[in-house]
Amino acid sequence: MPNTFSPLAKKFKPPSFYKLFAPARNILNTITPLESRGNRPLQMNFEDQLKALVYFHLEEHTSGRHLLQVLEEDDVARETIAPQEGIKKSSFFEAINSRGLNQFIQVFEALQAQASKVLPSEHTDLGNLVAIDGSLVDATLSMYWADYRDGSNKAKVHVGFDVNRGIPKKIFLSNLPVRKLTQTGGKADERPFANLIISQGETGIMDRYYQRHKNFDQWQREKKHYLCRIRANTKKMVIKRNDITTDSNIFYDAVVLLGTKGVTQTEEEVRVVAYQIGNKKYWIATNRFDLSAEEVSLAYKLRWNIETFFGWWKRHLKVYHLIARSEHGLMVQILAGLITYLLLAIYCREQHNEKVGIKRVRELRIKIRNEVANGINYVPPEKQYLKEQDFNHLHANT
Repeated sequence: MPNTFSPLAKKFKPPSFYKLFAPARNILNTITPLESRGNRPLQMNFEDQLKALVYFHLEEHTSGRHLLQVLEEDDVARETIAPQEGIKKSSFFEAINSRGLNQFIQVFEALQAQASKVLPSEHTDLGNLVAIDGSLVDATLSMYWADYRDGSNKAKVHVGFDVNRGIPKKIFLSNLPVRKLTQTGGKADERPFANLIISQGETGIMDRYYQRHKNFDQWQREKKHYLCRIRANTKKMVIKRNDITTDSNIFYDAVVLLGTKGVTQTEEEVRVVAYQIGNKKYWIATNRFDLSAEEVSLAYKLRWNIETFFGWWKRHLKVYHLIARSEHGLMVQILAGLITYLLLAIYCREQHNEKVGIKRVRELRIKIRNEVANGINYVPPEKQYLKEQDFNHLHANT
């Protein structure tokens, strides 16, 4: 028989969900408040909106209607997640599609900075590595703005991924300016987003689609680093050849000017390293002259981590099960999915000293339900101390 609660009782706080959500909750007082646009009070404040979307991704719901039914009928969701007075369908979808984007951006940025301090950094000898890639989102016919690809409606998400810590770092959506940093018209192009994702001193790791010699020159002048796979037939004017060890899979290492002279040739010198795995050859352009050729190949191989992230994120958090059709709403949902991942990364590190894994996520889901079923509520540390004092006092008098 399902556990039931009095409608007059205070909101229930299962300890496990409270621990998961705590880093985001601590940020809420530092961001721009979400205010009503008229005289009527908000039916769903920003914390309610954020918690609902985190719960949506955590529990693998398949649609907005599915989530709303759960918030109304499921004891765990109603007592832990839903607003005190409940939420109507119209209010929920209005909030997702038109409110809170700026607040979601602020929470994501603050949470990403917090996760960067909590999570250990790997491959530090290779520098600050940021993998850059895009992921397509299947759109509905009503999403007329999602015209990334001719002949079909698709939106494209562009992500900068912190390879050292294994977490998302920056996010952009084609045709939607985030903080008005960029906006492209017509069909989306991935390459302009690389300029926005890489910061000074970081090394962007990119696939062949990002090959653009003007960008290579610009990044060198801005003291940004890059490792970009290039086409094998790209013209190279060799300036200096570097020595290659005989027992290595490296077969080319040289300092060159890339491209056709007077047309696409780089102004700045570029290092090109090529290596072979099986029958496949990889040509990597970089301005990391400080790394060995083997380190360049290793750093590029780490780009696969963003592909692994995309696969896990889509499969286990159901990020692309759309509950919004507007550009605003899709960005809110994607940001909520990234925030959920960051919360899980912090939770798994602090509670289990592990990386995010589906086993721990399933375990968390089960723990939340068990805590609600057994009436286990969160008690702050200071109140835990008072309860222990009361308990000891009671036994001292008996």
